[in-house]
Amino acid sequence: MPTTSTLLTKFKTYYHEHKKLVIYCALGFVILVPTGYEFMGRSPDTKYLTSPVKRGSITAVVQATGTINPLTTIPVGSFVSGTVQYIFADFNTRVSAGQVLAQLDPTIYQAQVETAQGNLDNARANLQNLLATEDAGKATIAMDQANVQKLQADMAYQKASEGRITDLYNQGVFSKDQYEQQTSTLDQSQASLAAGQAQVAQAQAQLQQTMAQANEARAQVESMEGELKQAQTNLKYTTIISPIDGTVVARNIDVGQSVAASLQAPNVFTIAQDLTRMQVYASTDESDTGSIRVGTEATFQVDAFPTEVFKGHISAIRLNAFTVQNVVTYNTIIDFDNPSEKLLPSETAYVTIPTGHADNALEIPNAALTYTPSLPMAQIQALYKQYNIPAAATSTHAGGWQVVWKLGTDKKPMPVAIRAGVTDYLNTQCIEGSVQEGDALITAEQTASKTGATGAPGLTSQRPGGGGGGARGGGR
Repeated sequence: MPTTSTLLTKFKTYYHEHKKLVIYCALGFVILVPTGYEFMGRSPDTKYLTSPVKRGSITAVVQATGTINPLTTIPVGSFVSGTVQYIFADFNTRVSAGQVLAQLDPTIYQAQVETAQGNLDNARANLQNLLATEDAGKATIAMDQANVQKLQADMAYQKASEGRITDLYNQGVFSKDQYEQQTSTLDQSQASLAAGQAQVAQAQAQLQQTMAQANEARAQVESMEGELKQAQTNLKYTTIISPIDGTVVARNIDVGQSVAASLQAPNVFTIAQDLTRMQVYASTDESDTGSIRVGTEATFQVDAFPTEVFKGHISAIRLNAFTVQNVVTYNTIIDFDNPSEKLLPSETAYVTIPTGHADNALEIPNAALTYTPSLPMAQIQALYKQYNIPAAATSTHAGGWQVVWKLGTDKKPMPVAIRAGVTDYLNTQCIEGSVQEGDALITAEQTASKTGATGAPGLTSQRPGGGGGGARGGGR
C-alpha cells in the first residue's frame, strides 16, 4: 500500500503535467457543488384546488341590452307646404283623434279654392249654354222635318195633278201651255223638298256638333270639380290634426317655420298611441336565437330604477337582422305593461331571458370545465385513453360532452367525461357521467417550491396542458 508521501509525490508530478486540467476540474467542482445542494434542497409539491359537486336548481339565461319603445308610434306629417301659424300641442301633450295639433298659413290655399270655384262656375255656365243650344237645334230639326213632310205632300199632289193634266192634254182638253206649267210646278215641288231635306241634314249636323261641345263641357265641369276638391283638400290639410288618441312624444316644428312637402310629407309630430303598454327591443346575438322561445317570461332593469325588476313576455324575434362589425344580432321583442307610465320611451333596458331550467340537478362548477392539469400533452392523451374518454369530450364537444378532472386514490388528477346540460354563470348541469354529489372536482392548481434556509415558498402560474403554474381555472 502506497504511503502518503508517495501519493503526494505522484499528485505533484500529475499536477505539473496536467496543470490546466486540474484547474478546470477545481473550478467545475466549486460551481457544481452549491448548485447540487440547491437542487437537492428543492422538492416540487403540486396542490389542487377543488370544488364539490352539489345539487340545486340551474337557470340558463341570455343577457342583452335594448331600448324601450311604445307599442304603436304614429308619425304625423304635413301633406302641404306652408308657414306654421299656430301650434296647439307640445311635448307630452295628451291628444285625441281629430284634435288640432297645428295650423299652417291658409291664405294661398284659400285663393286656390276661390280660383277653382270660379273656373267651375264658368264651366257650368258654358255647359248650360251648350245644352240650351242643343235644345234649340233639336227644335229646329223638328220644324225642318215638319216642313219636309209638307213639301213631300205638296210634291205628291203636284205629281198627281201632273198625271191628270197629261191625260187631258193628250185628249186635247188642256193646252200645251197648261201642261208645261203643271210640269214646271212639279219640278219646283221636288226642288223644294230636296232643299228642305238638306236643311234637316244641316240642322242635324249642327246638333251633333253642339252635343259634342256639350260633352266636352261636361268633362270640363268634372275636371273643374276635381280641381276644386283638390284645392279644398289642400286647404283642409293646412290644419294638422291627430289621427289617434295618444301622447305627443316629439314636436319638430315651431311657429314661423316653413314646412316643405315637395317630395315627401315632413314629420312634424310623433304620437305614441298608448304608453301603458310598451315593448323592449333587445338586441340578441344570433347564437342565442335558437334557445329563445316566444311566450317566455323575461325580466329587465333600467337605470332610472336600478333596484326594480320589470317583467314582460317575448312576443317575437324579428327576422330583420343587423350586422355591426361582422356581429349579427336580431331584435327580440318583449311586451310589458306600464300602467303607471313610469318607464319612458328610448330608455335603455338590461334584459335577462331564461332559456332553460333544471331542478335538483348535479351542479358542475364552471371552473372545473375549463381546467386542464399542467402535464405533458402526451401524458394527458394517455390518461384520456386509460379512462376511456370519448373524442367528442376532448375536441368537438358534440352532444354536450365535456371533460372534468378529479383526484384519484393516488391523489393524482384523473379525467371524467360528462354530458353537460343547461348552464348559468357559475354551474352547469351534469346530465350523464361518472360524477356523484359530493365529488371534489379540480378547479385550479398551485405549485409550491422550497428553497434553502434563506428560501421561501412561492407560486408559479400554469397554462392549460402543462408548463407554468399557479391557480388556474375559470368560468364558462
